[in-house]
Amino acid sequence: MSKAFASTADLADKTVSFEEIGPGLWAYTAEGDPNSGVIVGEDCVMVVDAQATPAMAQGVIAKIRSVTDKPIRWLVLTHYHAVRVLGASAYGAQHILASDGTRELIVERGREDMESEIGRFPRLFRGKETIPGLTWPTLTFERSSTLWLGSREVRILHLGRAHTKGDTVVWLPKERVLFAGDIVEFGATPYCGDAHLSDWPGTLARLRALEPEALVPGRGRAAGTAAECRLAIEGTEAFVTRLSAVVGPRARQGAPLAEAYAAAVAAMRPEFGAWVIFDHCMPFNVARAYDEAQGIDRPRVWTAERDRALWAALEGEEVVPMPGSGGR
Repeated sequence: MSKAFASTADLADKTVSFEEIGPGLWAYTAEGDPNSGVIVGEDCVMVVDAQATPAMAQGVIAKIRSVTDKPIRWLVLTHYHAVRVLGASAYGAQHILASDGTRELIVERGREDMESEIGRFPRLFRGKETIPGLTWPTLTFERSSTLWLGSREVRILHLGRAHTKGDTVVWLPKERVLFAGDIVEFGATPYCGDAHLSDWPGTLARLRALEPEALVPGRGRAAGTAAECRLAIEGTEAFVTRLSAVVGPRARQGAPLAEAYAAAVAAMRPEFGAWVIFDHCMPFNVARAYDEAQGIDRPRVWTAERDRALWAALEGEEVVPMPGSGGR
């Protein structure tokens, strides 16, 4: 039996958790849905990742208002994916901060990514009519930026390519708390469709060297101890290195993509198959690993049309084109 496309069958609401992982530092998580982080400073609030729509962002705002009435002045985008950024307008933030690489990706493929992800995640985009358009940063940086929320130091760091070329983490050195975006997942499947897989382990090594004692991953529950932080980082590294190890040799030998996909799923399901969105991610992950092994450094743009054609080819599903998904 063929599988429903991507996460189109995942329509059940998730239970939200809002956990304080350090003084005034909060993790907004929802059973494997995209996470957000909240940093309460002396005079304002910073949010890390905006959620998929302004309607979805209202859940984060409600949790913030349960602990503080300080204004939300800063929003950090850890990368460009629609499920992270398109809820930005709800916060009314004065400043939206992202890496130079993230802005470049929004320019290059933001519109296509929005249409692609709306098709993949209908539950997360139930409020898509509230999206005013693409989210654009108001401030960008190349490698690092340091902000002060009163006496609270917040470092915004681009440590290297991984999940995307523009990945950003938010690091609080005094508290040793890290908001890692999708560079790190915890019990959730890394999405690698726009990744730089050969660079990802090195970026994780630089992140590990920070020695965080609490961590908010892109998906999955927050890590509340140094040991759990290491476990989350190690699990992510194990997934991406295993993916490359299985797919890479087959791609370089000229095996068909479908053969590489079947081998990767068979090899990785015993260890990683229980992680959320495993079946959703694997077609896109294998396609990117296959391309990278063949020397394609710059990830190809995902469109709604390309998504569904790939899924049909690898999952044996006859996919009816979505209205408005073609012609780009």
